[in-house]
Amino acid sequence: VCFFVILYALSAALNKDVQNAQQEIKAMMDEGKMAGSVKVDNEGLKISFEEQGKMSQFQSGFAELTPAMKEIIDKVAPKLKTLADKGNEIIIEGHTDGVPIHNDFFWSNWELSSARATTVVEYLIREKGFPPGCLAAAGYGDARPMAPNDTPENKARNRRVIFFVKNPPMKKNRCDASPPGQLPAPRPPAPGATPGAAQEASG
Repeated sequence: VCFFVILYALSAALNKDVQNAQQEIKAMMDEGKMAGSVKVDNEGLKISFEEQGKMSQFQSGFAELTPAMKEIIDKVAPKLKTLADKGNEIIIEGHTDGVPIHNDFFWSNWELSSARATTVVEYLIREKGFPPGCLAAAGYGDARPMAPNDTPENKARNRRVIFFVKNPPMKKNRCDASPPGQLPAPRPPAPGATPGAAQEASG
């Protein structure tokens, strides 16, 4: 009984927009349009995207979005923008696998995961018109794995991005919807390096 009471309380605490976003994104995952999971807990809505076969979210060892990742973001952006426009804060979390990285561009998985999350935030602002004040980027490196880093498949599961929609919306919408000003240009590849080349075990 207590279990169902808790579920009911969580459902009641979430606004209708969050519940609709959860259902629509879960339906897309069930149809095979993207890999990952979507769930609700006492903090809010969490959408986790995982690498699917050869369609990687990021080139190994780099922070630039792949075409596959842009396609995923384009699918969920309208649902998430509705929440952001209504005052829900959205934190983009970047995660890596457990293989150490140290190249000309990133000295650790902490830097790599933070850069990946920031790249997603910049894409949402620049390309999708998200209010900058409602977005934040966080990098967790390899500190929060979903699975042991003992197989290529598990490493792919750990290389992921999570969209965390905080609940409830801010009582006073502090999300600045004005243009963010001049965003930095997309990152160039590291000097002397080709993204993805000879880096298949990195981050």
